[in-house]
Amino acid sequence: MEYRPILGITMGDPAGNGPEITMKALSKKEIYETCRPLVIGDAKMLEQAARIINRPDLRINRVDDPAQGLYTFGTVDVYHMDLVDMDKFAFGKVSAMCGEAAFQCVKKVIELAMDRKIDGTVTNALNKEAINLAGHHYSGHTEIYAEFTHTPKYTMMLAHHDLRVVHVSTHVSLRQACDLVKKQRVLDVIRIAHEGCRALGIERPRIGVAGLNPHAGENGMFGTEEIEEIIPAIQEAQAEGLCVDGPVPPDSLYSKARGGWYDIVVAMYHDQGHIPLKVVGFVYNRAEQHWDAVEGVNVTLGLPIIRASVDHGTAFGHAGQGVANELSLVNAIEYARMMAVNGKKA
Repeated sequence: MEYRPILGITMGDPAGNGPEITMKALSKKEIYETCRPLVIGDAKMLEQAARIINRPDLRINRVDDPAQGLYTFGTVDVYHMDLVDMDKFAFGKVSAMCGEAAFQCVKKVIELAMDRKIDGTVTNALNKEAINLAGHHYSGHTEIYAEFTHTPKYTMMLAHHDLRVVHVSTHVSLRQACDLVKKQRVLDVIRIAHEGCRALGIERPRIGVAGLNPHAGENGMFGTEEIEEIIPAIQEAQAEGLCVDGPVPPDSLYSKARGGWYDIVVAMYHDQGHIPLKVVGFVYNRAEQHWDAVEGVNVTLGLPIIRASVDHGTAFGHAGQGVANELSLVNAIEYARMMAVNGKKA
C-alpha cells in the first residue's frame, strides 16, 4: 500500500467557509485512502460544521498529539485548540477572536510540521483584517510561514491541474511590483520553480518566464526591464542547466502553458499570475447562478515544510449555510499528498 502521509489541515477563520468545506472534503472516502488528515482547530466548530452540511454521522475524535489520530473514514481527527467562545461567535463577521483562532491554527500546524510530527500542511482561508485586529500584522499565510520557518527566499505557486504559476512579487502595489522586478529575485524564483516542480515528480521542468511589459518590452520600445533584469536572470539559469524560456509576452504565455509547452510559468506580479489561474479554475454557471467549480491550489515554495492551500477567500457572505464548494480544498490536500510522497521517495 502506498505511503499515507499525515497532513495537518487548518480550519481557517471560523466565521468563514473553512470548517464546512473541511467537513465536506473529509466526508469523501477516497481522501482517507491516500492520506491521514488531521484538522487543526476548534472541535466545537467542526461538530457544528458537520450538522450544517447534514453529516451528523461524522464522528469528531479530539486529540492533542498527531500520534493519537485514528485516520479512518467516518472519523474526523481534530487537534483540538479551545479557541472559540460560541456565545460570542457569529458567521460572516470580522472579529479579533476569530482572527486569533485562525492565526493560532496556522502557528500550530507550522510547529507540528517543523517538529516532523506531520508530513505536510494544508490551509483554509483566513481573513487578513481579522488577524490584524488580533494583533498579528501579516499580509497573508505566505508571510506567516516565511517568518515561523525562518525562510528568506520563497514564492507563491498557484496551480490548476497542470497549469502552474509562481510569482516574483505578490501582495504589494502595482507600482512597487514593477520596482521589484530585479535580476536576483527573478533568478531566485526560477530556481524555486524548478525545485517545486521536482518536488511534484517532474524530472526536468520546463519553465516559461513572462515579460513585465506588453510584448515583453518589444526590444526596449515599451520598457527596459526585460533587457536589464529578466533576460540576464534567464541566461544565468540556463547556464546552470535549467530548462528556461523567455521572456514570453504575457498575453500569449498562458495559452502556451495550457497547451503543454511549459510545466510552470514565472509571473512578474500578483494579478499577472492570479487572473489566468482563476479564469480557468473558477467556473460560474450563469444559467443556474451558482459556482460549478472553485478550483485551484496555492502552494508556498522554498519552505522547509510542505504548505498547500485553497485558492479562495473566506466567503463570509455565504458562511454557515452549507453551500461552500470544497473542490479547492480537495485539490490542496492532493497537492500536499503528492509532495509528501515524492519527498519520501527522494
